[in-house]
Amino acid sequence: MAQVLSFQLFLSSSGPTKPLKSHKRTRKFTSISTYTKGPPGPVKKIHKLNLEVSPHRAVSAVRLMRIEMGGAFADLLNEKGKGSGDNEMGYVERTLGFRTKDLDDRDLRLVTDIVGGTIRWRRYLDHLIGSMCHDQSTFRNMEPLLLQILRIGFYEIVKLNMPPYAVVDENVRLAKVALRVGAGNMVNGILRKLVSLKENNSLPLPRLEGDDRAQARALATLYSHPVWMVRRWTKYLGQEEAIRLMMWNNSNPTFSLRANNAKGFTRADLVMRLDLLKVSYKVSLNLDQFVCIKTGMQIVIQAGLLKQGLCAVQDESAGLVVSIVDPQPGEVIIDCCAAPGGKTLYMASQMNGQGIVYAIDINKGRLRILKEAAKLQQVDSVITTIPSDLRNLAENYPLKSDKVLLDAPCSGLGVLSKRADLRWNRKLEDMEELKNLQDELLDAASSLVKPGGVLVYSTCSIDPVENEERVEAFLVRHPEFHIDVVDKYVPSDFMTKRGYYYSDPVRHSMDGAFATRLVRAL
Repeated sequence: MAQVLSFQLFLSSSGPTKPLKSHKRTRKFTSISTYTKGPPGPVKKIHKLNLEVSPHRAVSAVRLMRIEMGGAFADLLNEKGKGSGDNEMGYVERTLGFRTKDLDDRDLRLVTDIVGGTIRWRRYLDHLIGSMCHDQSTFRNMEPLLLQILRIGFYEIVKLNMPPYAVVDENVRLAKVALRVGAGNMVNGILRKLVSLKENNSLPLPRLEGDDRAQARALATLYSHPVWMVRRWTKYLGQEEAIRLMMWNNSNPTFSLRANNAKGFTRADLVMRLDLLKVSYKVSLNLDQFVCIKTGMQIVIQAGLLKQGLCAVQDESAGLVVSIVDPQPGEVIIDCCAAPGGKTLYMASQMNGQGIVYAIDINKGRLRILKEAAKLQQVDSVITTIPSDLRNLAENYPLKSDKVLLDAPCSGLGVLSKRADLRWNRKLEDMEELKNLQDELLDAASSLVKPGGVLVYSTCSIDPVENEERVEAFLVRHPEFHIDVVDKYVPSDFMTKRGYYYSDPVRHSMDGAFATRLVRAL
C-alpha cells in the first residue's frame, strides 16, 4: 500500500509528458467555402435545400472524402448524422455547395453500408473503374469527388445488386449538382458501361495465374487488399486460408455488447432490453456478460443503452484478454497503453470497487474520454489515469504491481473487418517499426511487475512477428519470466500449442487477437 500511496504522490507532482511524435495531416482537396468576408465578421451563405439528390449518397461521398483525404475514421458517425467534430450535414453544404435533408434511420444504415463497403472493396472497384476509362491517365488524374461518386455507383451495382438504372440516375444527378454537367455525363457513360458488362457476366477481372507474385496481385484485386498483406498471409497461412481471411475482412462485421455489472446491469437485463427493441442477438458462449449482434447497432445507440453506461461495445476477443488478466478485488493493476479504455473499464468492473487500475497512455485527449466513460459506467473510483510514455514512467518510477496489461500498439491486422480503412493505411515498413516499439514497451512493462506478479502481453494482430516472435524474444532477454498456460482462463479452443491465447477471425467469428500470460519469478 505504501507503494501505491507514493505512486499517487508521484502522479500529483509529475508534469505533462511530451508525446514522441506529432503528425499533422493536410487536406488534399479543396472545400467550397460557404462564408463570405465582410464587417463585422463572416456571414454564412444560405444554400437552398436540394431534394433531388439522395441524401445518403451525398453524405457517403463526403464521408469517403474525409476518410481518404482527411484521416477521419469510418466508424465515427452517430445517430444524428454527425461525424468526427463537424456536423456532417453542414459538411455536405460546405463542400458540395448545397444542403440536403437530414438522414432518417434508413439513410443512416445505407451510409454505413455504402461507406464501409466502398472502403473495403476500394482496390477491386478502382480496377473496374480504371478498366472502363479511355486510358489510365483519365483514372489517375480523376478529381477526388468524382472518383468517390463512381466508387459508390460501382459498389451499389456490383456488390449491393441495387437496381442498376436507378443507381445510374442518382449518381449522375449527384455529380451534376456537386460538380458540373460534364462530370455527370462522364458518370453516366462509365456506369452504363458497367451495367452492360455485368448483365453479360463479362466484368474485366484478373485471372489467378502465373508465378506467386502475379497470383498475389490478382488476389489483391479480387479480394481488395494490399499486395503485401496477401503475400504475407499466403506465406503464413497458405493461399486457401488467406482467401478465407480476406472474405471475412470483407464481410459485414459482427459487434459484441458487454453488460455493465458495475451498474447492476446483467446480461439477462441486456437480453430483455434487446428483445423489447426487436434486435436479434446471440449470447456469447465464451463470456458471461457478452452478447453478439449482427444488425441493429443504430437501434441500440438510439435507445440510449450506451449513453446510460448500461453496456459497452466490446469485442469478445478483447473480453477474453481481460479473462487472462483475471482481475481480482483489491489488486493493483497497471494498464500500460490503456486508451481508448475498453479493457481498462472491463477490468475495473470486475473489482467490486476494491483495488486500483492505473491507466497509462501517451494521449491525454483519449485518457480524458476514458475518464468520462469510467464515470458513466460507475468504475471511476477504481481507475486513475496517467498521461505518460510508458518507457519514461517505467524508467523513472520503480512501482511493482500485482498485474500489468500491455495491450501493445500493433498493425491491427486482426480487426480489418471492423476497421475497413486500416488496410489502406498500413504499410509493410510499419511492421518493423512496430516490432521495435513492442520490444521496448515489453521491457518497460516488465519492470512494473512485482516478484510473483503477472504480465499479460496482447495485440489485436494475427501476425506472428508481432505475437509469438515478440514473446520468444522477450523471454530470451528476461529469463526471470515464464509462460503461464492460458487454459485456466479461456476455452481450450483459443489456446495454441505453446499455451498462448489466439482468436482466429475465420474459425471463431470474432476479431483476431493474441495474448500471453507471463509470471515473474519470486
